[in-house]
Amino acid sequence: MAKKDVSQAAEKVAKAEKASKARRPSSGKGNVLARAGKAIPKFLKDFKAELKKIVWPDRKTVIKSTGVVLSVVAVIGLIIFLIDTGLTEAIQLLSKAASNFNAEKTTALAEATQPVTEALTEAVTQAVTEALTEATTIVGG
Repeated sequence: MAKKDVSQAAEKVAKAEKASKARRPSSGKGNVLARAGKAIPKFLKDFKAELKKIVWPDRKTVIKSTGVVLSVVAVIGLIIFLIDTGLTEAIQLLSKAASNFNAEKTTALAEATQPVTEALTEAVTQAVTEALTEATTIVGG
């Protein structure tokens, strides 16, 4: 009996859906061109009404507002210029300090390695001279 109740309920739901679809009237809006033909005059009427609501400022107010805007732009531009110049100088100062640091390290390294280089050069020259002397005595003698 439960199956019969479920199937009857499903049938009722299906009938209700068909009936609601059948009762829906057509949109009646027409095609795109017909709707556009009706919408354009309404848009222009609303546009004209909105234009009438605008309160335009007088000449004195416009000039005063323009002066305020230009002065604020000039002040902000000056602030940005000063910050940019300061950062540029700071970066150049750091670059010079790094270059001086590297130059000092290079000079110190060259001074520290000079005795070692001289000692190695002398030892290599002496070893080569001894080897050549020994080679010539073996070949000549």
